[in-house]
Amino acid sequence: MFRLIKGIAIAIAILAVALATAWAALALWYRLPFGTLPRGLLAGGFAILGLTVIAGLFRRRALRALTTFTLALAAVILWWSTLTPPDARNWSPDVARQVTGRVAGDTLTLTDVRNFSWQTPEEFSESWETRSYDLTTLNTVDLFMSYWAGPQMAHMIVSFGFENGDHIAWSVEVRRQLGGGFSPIADLFKSNTLVILAADERDVVGTRTNARGENVQLFRIDVSPETARALLMQYVGAANSLAARPEWYNSLTTNCTTVVMTMIRAFADEVPLDWRVLANGYLPDYAWEQGVLDQTRTVNELRALGSITPIAQAHGVTPDFSAVIREGIPAFISN
Repeated sequence: MFRLIKGIAIAIAILAVALATAWAALALWYRLPFGTLPRGLLAGGFAILGLTVIAGLFRRRALRALTTFTLALAAVILWWSTLTPPDARNWSPDVARQVTGRVAGDTLTLTDVRNFSWQTPEEFSESWETRSYDLTTLNTVDLFMSYWAGPQMAHMIVSFGFENGDHIAWSVEVRRQLGGGFSPIADLFKSNTLVILAADERDVVGTRTNARGENVQLFRIDVSPETARALLMQYVGAANSLAARPEWYNSLTTNCTTVVMTMIRAFADEVPLDWRVLANGYLPDYAWEQGVLDQTRTVNELRALGSITPIAQAHGVTPDFSAVIREGIPAFISN
């Protein structure tokens, strides 16, 4: 029995040291402000330390090895805790501004709404606008899923529609520096900050359907005007908070889906946890099971009906873009 307990304890210690070593080595590699060689030496040194400690667990000096490793890990964690998200950098133009909003009565005014005209993924005409919306006329919420890496992963955009045909689309994104890119691994280690964009659909949706040629699917959401307004106010509040205090983007815990799910949980009675929040390409299946998508059709039927990229490419990003991409897709309009 003693040997069994000892074996289990060693196995747990090996797993813990291995995970901690992997995290610390990657954190040092991605975030140390040094050149490639010194970063590689320090990250590699910590990895060697971890492997040495794991080997030492099978010897009599296991406790000393664990103590040394714990002190080294504590030093990395202490350094890690000092990293704070920047509020001023040479940002990429498409994420250079953080939208903010204010409400006066039933009028929502948004400052720094993005309305770029995209010729290619790298070529665009910049335009940042101030727009106002009558919240009493808010009547639809739509979900856009833009698939860029197979069926498992997508970028999620939520768009709010008003009776006069206006739409305001919200996108939670990586705030990249000029010349920077998106890396799911690097963005686990405080490489980029978070930005919440409010944009014209011709911009944030059109760039994905037309300039990038991604597979974009549109789903009409069944919500009441009260719920739609509550969610919109969550977006505005989160955007204002982010403008005042930057946050790190994290491709696992703080991304385009988890941020929105946190907003929904702020006012919804119950939002069950689900693995499809992480593998968000399957989020429409989750939404259908929760009863917020058309229950008279299957999810596959809704995907086919809402595949808007061919329509957008055939029509072009014109002033009637929002109306055209919704043709043939029944809307949920709650009274």
